[in-house]
Amino acid sequence: MTQSTGGPVAHPRSFLGEVRDAVTPRATLLVLGVIALMLLFITSYVGALHHPALRDASVGVVAPPPVAKETVTRLEELPGSPLDPRAVADEATARRQIEDRDVDGALVVDPEGTTDTLLVATGGGTALATALERLFTEVERDERRTLRVEDVTPASAQDANGLSSFYVVVGWCVGGYLCASILAISSGARASTPRRAAIRLGAMAVVAVLGGLGGALIAGPALDALPDGFAGLWGLGALIIFAVGAATLALQAVFGVIGIGVAILIVVILGNPSSGGALPGPLLPPFWAAIGPALPPGAGTWAARSIVYFRGNDVTGPLLVLSAWAVAGTVVTVLMSALRRRPEPEPARTARGSGA
Repeated sequence: MTQSTGGPVAHPRSFLGEVRDAVTPRATLLVLGVIALMLLFITSYVGALHHPALRDASVGVVAPPPVAKETVTRLEELPGSPLDPRAVADEATARRQIEDRDVDGALVVDPEGTTDTLLVATGGGTALATALERLFTEVERDERRTLRVEDVTPASAQDANGLSSFYVVVGWCVGGYLCASILAISSGARASTPRRAAIRLGAMAVVAVLGGLGGALIAGPALDALPDGFAGLWGLGALIIFAVGAATLALQAVFGVIGIGVAILIVVILGNPSSGGALPGPLLPPFWAAIGPALPPGAGTWAARSIVYFRGNDVTGPLLVLSAWAVAGTVVTVLMSALRRRPEPEPARTARGSGA
């Protein structure tokens, strides 16, 4: 005989019920956010890098005054405005302006011959130097002249295509927002107290110093990809990591866990393709060329190349940009932690006997 247990009979859950338990509304929104970031990533990288074309590349022209004026006018009238030419007094001045990063290249015209010289700097980006060489070769051919190319500030032989500066900066940026994200989500997505916010910022400072040192060692002495400016790279790396980390902590303090996605949007989706790493500014579409210098990857890449190949010239602006991100991130993180702090609950009072 079958004996009844007397307990309730368990009914199998429906498939839709299991789905609702497995995929909560919060998880659904987060997944949709990830899909949006993925599509934005594809759009930004392909949109910025799929069709490089010179736009307003600054170029000096060295020639006797009448020839220089004529040459500048001719270069200004090229279709698509690929160049922003200006007359330069002499070749020495042109070389100095390239080393100071005031111009991207220079054309030295030989008024007594048929061979001119194009001065470029692959240390500032091989893609830009190659594009200038290609354009001026066509221009000279149309004038029935020939072109000789001289690299004033060459990239290291171990720095393929001049991209090592960009790669190390990307690594520092990734380390900054990943470490900040881990610090924040390990005990809640928002900095609940000023003390906790200060501890997180202090931890980011330690990570920044160590990460900057590690990146400079790997790119410099270990691999010889960036052979010069070790101390400067170390300091730059520390500033980049802390700036990105502090900004990420601030975004998490304002938006909660969604702040991680906002940090990825700013640093990876907007910052990397506009940084001038893969394609320097004159080869980027106008929007990307405009926003790049204001974001950490762009400021960091420019500063890294300046430190390694241009004796530290023209780094003040990028360092101010990175410092602004670091200061703003720190202030917002601390301020939001103070605003969101709630008073401690009062201890429950002991009920007094009242004859009840």
